[in-house]
Amino acid sequence: MPSESNQIHIPLALSMGDPAGVGPDISLQAWADRTSSALPAFVIVGNLEQLRERAHILGLDIPIERVDTTDNVHETFAGALPVFPVELPAKVRPGVPDAASAAAIIEAIDICVRWVQSGKARAVVTNPINKRLLYEAGFRHPGHTEYLAELCTTPTLTPRPVMMLTCGELRVVPATVHIPLKDVPGALTQQMIAETVEITARELRDSFGISTPRIAVTGLNPHAGEEGTLGREEIETIAPAVRTLKASGLDVTGPLPADAIFQERIRTQYDAIVAMYHDQALIPAKTLAFDSTVNVTLGLPIVRTSPDHGTAYELAGSGKANPGSLIESLKLAAAMAARRMAPA
Repeated sequence: MPSESNQIHIPLALSMGDPAGVGPDISLQAWADRTSSALPAFVIVGNLEQLRERAHILGLDIPIERVDTTDNVHETFAGALPVFPVELPAKVRPGVPDAASAAAIIEAIDICVRWVQSGKARAVVTNPINKRLLYEAGFRHPGHTEYLAELCTTPTLTPRPVMMLTCGELRVVPATVHIPLKDVPGALTQQMIAETVEITARELRDSFGISTPRIAVTGLNPHAGEEGTLGREEIETIAPAVRTLKASGLDVTGPLPADAIFQERIRTQYDAIVAMYHDQALIPAKTLAFDSTVNVTLGLPIVRTSPDHGTAYELAGSGKANPGSLIESLKLAAAMAARRMAPA
């Protein structure tokens, strides 16, 4: 890995995502806002012609330059959007997803990850994908997170990825993610909750610079089970996990009622909140800061961030897509990579 002093000259790797969605729009807009947003240099792994066509549709006069390595991206970025080319099998229409693009979408992710693993890029930032479209093409992973974990698996390392949503001072982690609500109680175990909190605490130290993280854990049921009258998961699963974590020396509190913990007076007492299921975590984050929330994958040997929104086909090519979440994703990826490289 490069030294911290040289890291600024190594770009971030941005995957194109679904080219029929808003990924091209927000990538172009992010580059156009690079100076006012103080963005670090990035290279997008995507299709040159498709990006040029989307820029034309959006009325953006953006120079787009092909690069074949990451060596000179830092210099190129000042005057043009650097693009490492991948081929698309057919012309892309904004807002019209096509499963024929699936191989190129996956190839872009693969290239970004390989670059970071080899020190050619600092971090991976991924544009939104349509998982159903990829499923139709044979993709067998639940989403970006699980696929990235597989790409980072080695004979000596099997990553345990954890999703975090961050916006301003709020950082929230869902213990369970893309599973039906009815399956959540059975999926929650003391070990799984403890591992999720431990990974969160480690990343808060290593990637966010918080020396002694304060972590809150929510309950599963209304009013955190109300002493067992509204459910026993808090008593039998969550509270024992919290006790184990406290005994290990972590500053962990819970289980706390999820309907109250996200009010400002309470949430600001903690560096992160671990919630029990997807919507319990994502609803407050998206309500507070939909256009600037960042999806971070914890637990990987590489840094990965992503906008916390989907492909938004209805906005593709309209000029109405907000690049805020991508801009924040790029800035956070650079900050996390720098902290990981900082001397202990």
